Amino acid sequence: MLIVLVGAVPRYHIDQEGIPASRAELAKHIRFASNFTSIVTEWYLIDQEAYKVSLASSLFFAGLLIGNITFGPLSDKLGRKPVYISGLFFDVIFGLLPAGPASRWMDKLGHFLLLVALGSLTNVTFAVGIAVFALLGYCIREWRYLALVSNTPGVFFLLLSFMLPESPRWLYSQGKTAEAEDVLQYIALCNGKERLNLKLKPSAGTLRKDELAPGILNLVKQPVLRWRTILLMYIWYVCSFVYYGLTLNAGELRGNLYLNVALSGLVEVPAFPLCMFFIEKSWSGRRKTMTCFLTFAGLACVFTMFLPTNAGLLLGPTLLALCGKMMVSAAFNILYIYTSELYPTVLRNAGLGVCSMSCRFGGILAPFVPSMKSLSPSIPFVVFGITGLSAGFLTLLLPETLNNPIAESIDDLQSPRYQVLKNEETEQSS
Repeated sequence: MLIVLVGAVPRYHIDQEGIPASRAELAKHIRFASNFTSIVTEWYLIDQEAYKVSLASSLFFAGLLIGNITFGPLSDKLGRKPVYISGLFFDVIFGLLPAGPASRWMDKLGHFLLLVALGSLTNVTFAVGIAVFALLGYCIREWRYLALVSNTPGVFFLLLSFMLPESPRWLYSQGKTAEAEDVLQYIALCNGKERLNLKLKPSAGTLRKDELAPGILNLVKQPVLRWRTILLMYIWYVCSFVYYGLTLNAGELRGNLYLNVALSGLVEVPAFPLCMFFIEKSWSGRRKTMTCFLTFAGLACVFTMFLPTNAGLLLGPTLLALCGKMMVSAAFNILYIYTSELYPTVLRNAGLGVCSMSCRFGGILAPFVPSMKSLSPSIPFVVFGITGLSAGFLTLLLPETLNNPIAESIDDLQSPRYQVLKNEETEQSS
């Protein structure tokens, strides 16, 4: 959300005819109306320079893209914990760079490297964080101080993260059953349980010494994974495209900037209990719930073209845009769970990394869509709506994963035992 506030364009007035030729000359004649600072007010990114604000948003997702490519496969090979801590460490270091006395190029470098690190992290309190960020922006009007305050808590979480154990499922998939048993015992003791008499069987997918670890190429070689990956890449792309397009568009809505940003975050809060309720029901599950949320998000965006733009909050496009944001937020939340269940453990992070990579392409394009309002105010919402509907329908082509066994290795996807168990559990749940 930093780019929404630090890239905000306040009302301004140029006290002469036309736009001065140089930035230095423009600084003498332009008057900004609001009392906050942003990269727009500092570098006069208006008129022909206005595209750089959208470009900054695109660089945000370019950084995430590189982070996904880098950290996703590494976490499958090196483990979840060391890669997670490395990402959080770079998040803290590069996140604080723009807050210091630096040049314009150092600002760009700091933000770009920050998002490379953030590519490996997931913020489970995203919705509340947006609202809190709006409050921070209201209280701290100098954008460099705002960047400093919003990145400083990362130091605290970095120190706490060293207490996290390695993923027992990853350890088990790598054949490290003794270490996986130790982690499970640790989790049990932390939960107040007595020490368990636990002994794991060797994993069927454990690699022999002469075998290579499964990689991204296995997502293409295996027919079942290839089809799933193609569909999931497009769905991730659309979710990111619509979600971040509507989020960044909060700064373009009528009314108070900070209130619009806060509402854009708070409207997501009901999405979490809604999706958690429906995905656990046998009559809806993951697939149908995803389809419904994406379809409703698309319809909400499309229907904005039938409402007057000058109407109030309850009757104007803003309400439908917020409803669409809530629906696509719920779909995005389900997508992480659904995708994880569609990939075997040994390829889970590689699959998530590839899907997240396509997701960032949606984020890269999303900031430029609101500029299409110069053609018609409803065009951006129609674009978001059509793409949302298409992803909703394509979700129906994926298998349901509710109450089905999760594959540990690639062989599990084709093994008769996995297929029989899958069919038995499906019959029991129906």
